Amino acid sequence: MTAFLLGTFGFPEVQADGRPIKLNLRKGLALLVYLAEAKGAVARDVIATLLWPETSSETARARLRRLLHRIELAVGEAIFETDRTSLRWSPAVELKIDSHLFESACDRGDFEEACEIYRGDFLAGFSPDDSAEFDDWAFFRREALRGRLVHALERLVQDKNAAGDHFAATVHAGRLVELDPLSEVYGRHLIRSLLLAGDRSAAERHHAALTQRLRDELGVAPEAETEALMGQATGPLLDAVPMTRYVKGAGVHLAYQTYGSGPLDILVMPGFVSHVERAWEHPASRTFLASLMKLGRLIVFDRRGIGLSDRVGSAPGIDVTAEDIGTVLRAADSRRVVLFGASECGPACVKFAVDHPSRVAGLILFGALAKGCWAPDYPHALRASQYDAWSKHLVAQWGGPVGIEAFAPSLANDPQARAWWAGLLRAASSPGGISAVLEAFRDADVRHLLAQIVVPTLVLHRRNDQAVRIAAGRDIASWIAGAQFVELDGHDHWFFAGDQQPVLDAIGRFMEALPRRSS
Repeated sequence: MTAFLLGTFGFPEVQADGRPIKLNLRKGLALLVYLAEAKGAVARDVIATLLWPETSSETARARLRRLLHRIELAVGEAIFETDRTSLRWSPAVELKIDSHLFESACDRGDFEEACEIYRGDFLAGFSPDDSAEFDDWAFFRREALRGRLVHALERLVQDKNAAGDHFAATVHAGRLVELDPLSEVYGRHLIRSLLLAGDRSAAERHHAALTQRLRDELGVAPEAETEALMGQATGPLLDAVPMTRYVKGAGVHLAYQTYGSGPLDILVMPGFVSHVERAWEHPASRTFLASLMKLGRLIVFDRRGIGLSDRVGSAPGIDVTAEDIGTVLRAADSRRVVLFGASECGPACVKFAVDHPSRVAGLILFGALAKGCWAPDYPHALRASQYDAWSKHLVAQWGGPVGIEAFAPSLANDPQARAWWAGLLRAASSPGGISAVLEAFRDADVRHLLAQIVVPTLVLHRRNDQAVRIAAGRDIASWIAGAQFVELDGHDHWFFAGDQQPVLDAIGRFMEALPRRSS
């Protein structure tokens, strides 16, 4: 049995029993990769349309038959199993594809092996002629794999520094900087690792280079946290930066952080994407979160499949996310918590508050909806067709600052905010991954739970929110017994954008009035 290896990181390559196979057929290479990625049979019509989209069905099928014959001639043996309607790699062939080997290494937590396998972006520089559909498929697959690489590198930087292997951490941090040169989070990873490794001169060079990039590309200076790194001795560096921790729940590792102290905990869930480290990278976001720390101990975490938490094959639904909230709260040893659920994360917080009222001191919903899309008895959201069109646009523009004009009009023309948002999107998910998340939220509905909420509740909504109508906030508050509803001025959907003070004041008054648990 011949052992075939498909290399997809970079320009595609084919090996048979360790020897390279020269296949001067771009569509042939595309076919081999697509079938290997599919892990099973694919309809002939699907392949024909993918490779010859502008050709008639009959002609495309004829070209496919000839292509299969030419591939097997070049390889020197029969490698396909076919019938009248479908084809696949033959089960008799021992086939490996490096993209699957990479994902398997990520799944079992062997991030070093995964990063060694990933030698370049998926099918980088490769495109079959006149096959736009194949190019689209390759783009989404490329972004998904790249997202997993970022996640693996971030985990390795943390793990290597924690183990004292600071030189290895600098190598992985360097790759992160190459992937996103404008990220101060990644820049600080590299500078900090170099300082811990004792190479201050290299740290100074990278600090200078980061400063230059930020000035040239964004017109901004480095943040205070970045500057402070160069003024610190190497000893307390690890303690100076809040550590991202992991807890395993239902087979998935969840990334979380805790900050500060106080009689109450505040768990913040910001919306459909998050990244526990990059959330602190934008000045307005950092200021808001730091202000919350004055009211209690802050807890932030990434839902499964998002940010630094494990990537999974399905979107996290409301029930699963509510379960993950409990997992993180147990790991943080939280006894009384105020849940702050913004936008799409509001429903999961509602679910947890209903299921575990004794653990919830209060519930705050900001710019939230009770249902993902329109219904005859729920006119406050987009119709399903409108939602799908918006989602499709978001996914198509993923990796750029897509949606910032609606989410944060006050920041839409700020180069630093646009770069931060684009970088956060790339680090938090991939186009394919976020598409599943958005689809799951479209079908979400917690209206039946609102009347069951017994904990003190505050509903906040900006009057001219461009992403979620204020009527959705009014509707939520109307169904929750005793809920306070506060209308705020402004157009921003993000809680930290625009004028933060009215938001923080409302939260402060709400938390001050919460019943104190008797000792």
